[in-house]
Amino acid sequence: MEFRERLAGVLLGSAVGDALGLVCEGMSAKRIARRFGRVDRYHLLGRTGYVSDDTEQSALVAQSLARHPAQRDQCVRAFRRSLLGWFWRLPWGIGLATLRSSFRIMLGLRRSGVRSAGNGSAMRAAVIGAFFHDRPEKRREFGAAIAMTTHTDLRAVEGALFVAELTACGPEEARKIVTEPLLGDALDRAVALASRGAPTSEAAETLKTTGYVVHTVPFALYCYLRYGDTPLLALQECIGAGGDTDSIAAILGAWLGARHGEPGLPAHLIAELNDGPFGPTNLRGLADALASGAPPPRYSWVRALLRNLALYPVVLFHGLRRIFP
Repeated sequence: MEFRERLAGVLLGSAVGDALGLVCEGMSAKRIARRFGRVDRYHLLGRTGYVSDDTEQSALVAQSLARHPAQRDQCVRAFRRSLLGWFWRLPWGIGLATLRSSFRIMLGLRRSGVRSAGNGSAMRAAVIGAFFHDRPEKRREFGAAIAMTTHTDLRAVEGALFVAELTACGPEEARKIVTEPLLGDALDRAVALASRGAPTSEAAETLKTTGYVVHTVPFALYCYLRYGDTPLLALQECIGAGGDTDSIAAILGAWLGARHGEPGLPAHLIAELNDGPFGPTNLRGLADALASGAPPPRYSWVRALLRNLALYPVVLFHGLRRIFP
């Protein structure tokens, strides 16, 4: 697979998983099945898909890599600036660790990361693996530095490194990067469950599907190993299990995009993504920039802010619906 196609697949796959899983976030498997059945289209606002912080932060990482592909410290500084600007545009779905880190950046603190084992650093890491697919030292150097911009807990950092490694070179090589015992044991359980063909319900009960990185990354791995030959099925099984559906599906979608490229992803779901800021046109432009060395594409911060403000009532409505049966 050519370099540009892999990059586009990672970014678009993340967007499809994120947007498809967004409306189901925080719901149980039973409620998802009762309300949506098999999730094969977007449900947030009609049939149009809208991405959340998972895709947007991945795009910010890609943008920073395009500007500073060789200088780690400059890339991290660019990501910090982009993250702060993004934070001021009032995104929805932002995690607590990223929220706290954004405030620390705003205050000018040199160390912005906080001790958290959430999945915020893992959900945006796949593009690092795709970009440095043939440079393992750079992949790990940049991966750890960008992860620690928001998350300093070893579990979160190694979860992000695992996501990047699998994107670049597959699960067996990726497993070697993990030394933290809780995360390592969970990844091994995921492999064992997938190897014996365990049903998704059993894997979800065993591995859990929360936003804790020790749950998120292993469950995404299980879905990738068990169903990865068929991208739509893999995303449906992942989202149908409930929990932190958008972040887990974003990671899974990025891996599927790295494996199959854009042509192997569900074409109707890419076509139905909203093509505003961080939409397919912007993501493809980022892939072009990373592959060619050109400057990253610009997007309108005004449009991004207005989109977020316009969608807040819709997001809140769906959030309130989760309270009721």
